[in-house]
Amino acid sequence: MSGIVIHLPQGSGEAGGEPGGDAVTLRLGPGEVARFGRGSATTPVELRLADAAISRLAGEIRVTDDHWQLSNHSATQSYLVENPEGAGEYLRVPPRRAGAPIPFEFSRVVLPTRRSTTVAFQVFAPDHVYLDLDGMGGPWGSRTVTAYCLDETATYFLVLVALCEPRLRDESPVAVPTTPQIVERLRCHAAAGGLTARAVSSHIDYLAEEKMRISDPAGCEPRREARRNGKREAIVGLALRFGLVREEHLALLPPRAGAGTRERETAG
Repeated sequence: MSGIVIHLPQGSGEAGGEPGGDAVTLRLGPGEVARFGRGSATTPVELRLADAAISRLAGEIRVTDDHWQLSNHSATQSYLVENPEGAGEYLRVPPRRAGAPIPFEFSRVVLPTRRSTTVAFQVFAPDHVYLDLDGMGGPWGSRTVTAYCLDETATYFLVLVALCEPRLRDESPVAVPTTPQIVERLRCHAAAGGLTARAVSSHIDYLAEEKMRISDPAGCEPRREARRNGKREAIVGLALRFGLVREEHLALLPPRAGAGTRERETAG
């Protein structure tokens, strides 16, 4: 790991009722530390966050050989570390937590204030390193099988992406799409535009029972509609938790209705 880049936008917080602070960009290598907070003459910080609700020394970022860590020096406030590329994924770092490892490649550290807005800065880490599959074989017996074997060219995977789309677009309050909504969403797709509600339901059943092995809790016999809703929720939850469906898979779906109009309005 070559280090991280921290960017604090201009005017992060307020000082005396006025926007405070110039933009700051720091580059840290392994073993280096950057402190953040309100700061003072006796408490110097590399990232000055000008807000009365933030401690003089609110916390610090430390870079290790293969990741970075966040320490929360506040006695009362939790901080959030958001993954802007992860469909609402975030970590909560509680008060006095030291050295919390952050797994995201791109992060947004958010601190609460007493105003209607928060104070935040970004941390950019290098791409994660992965093992070479060609070098992972060995004389240890049978080959390891894939837990969830999904064909990204199959129609069932397209249905799965459509199920996950609202969560991937960070529309968290939106319920998982119903079968009729999936049919309508895929209506303009070149290969899957003719899918019926029965076909979509079959693909969902195939995903749950064969590909992802989701079953009803033992001894539980909920109403049919509740069981269907629970199955869709379970499929989406598992797919997003294990990264089976990711933001780049949204390109498999046809453009959303009105997207072109909005783009033309923005360009104009």
